[in-house]
Amino acid sequence: MNFSATLPSRLRNRGLSMGLLLVALMMGSTTAAAQGYDLIDPPQNTSTPDKVEVIEFFWLGCPHCYAFEPTILKWEKDKPDYVSFSREAPPLNPSWETHSRSFYAAQLLGKEHEFVDAMFDAIHEQRKNMRKPKDIAKLAETLGMDPDKFLKTMKSFAVETKMRRAIQLAKGAGLTGVPAVMINGKYRTSASKAGGYPAVIDVINERSEFEKEEMGLAN
Repeated sequence: MNFSATLPSRLRNRGLSMGLLLVALMMGSTTAAAQGYDLIDPPQNTSTPDKVEVIEFFWLGCPHCYAFEPTILKWEKDKPDYVSFSREAPPLNPSWETHSRSFYAAQLLGKEHEFVDAMFDAIHEQRKNMRKPKDIAKLAETLGMDPDKFLKTMKSFAVETKMRRAIQLAKGAGLTGVPAVMINGKYRTSASKAGGYPAVIDVINERSEFEKEEMGLAN
């Protein structure tokens, strides 16, 4: 007996539609993986509705983040105007907290880029153990920041707020490591997923262009 023949046509059609939808979703996920990114489900809200939002997640003590630095900085310099770029340093591990606090303190004091450059150099080139807040404050002083103000800012409510937001963003993006990049709250990529640092930039550019068209943004 053909059991399917005994089902009402409406149920058969519904089952067929659900099956096709499942296949489409699976194919979409497979295509995304093949193209070097993961789909973020559910998509995350962005803070720049008039631009395509690109966020890099990193840790100052991460050698891979340091290796990625020249590539992402060059991209940032040349990125299109319809893209907004920011960096987040979520303390995914308790040992990262001091570095996260110091990054957001420098950001609040208007020295983000200079501080990241100096910390990367101190940690990865000079092999200094930049784990103590006082040592980091001394480095901040060489960049024109008041060391006492820097230390107070590290403990401030504003930094706490930024760290909580960074953790929420990282969780929403499904982060498992750094460096990683989230594109417009919908796509997550990394060197391991894309196939190298230059390929990460290719993914950022391709997805940003796609999102620009979807949002109807001008170049």
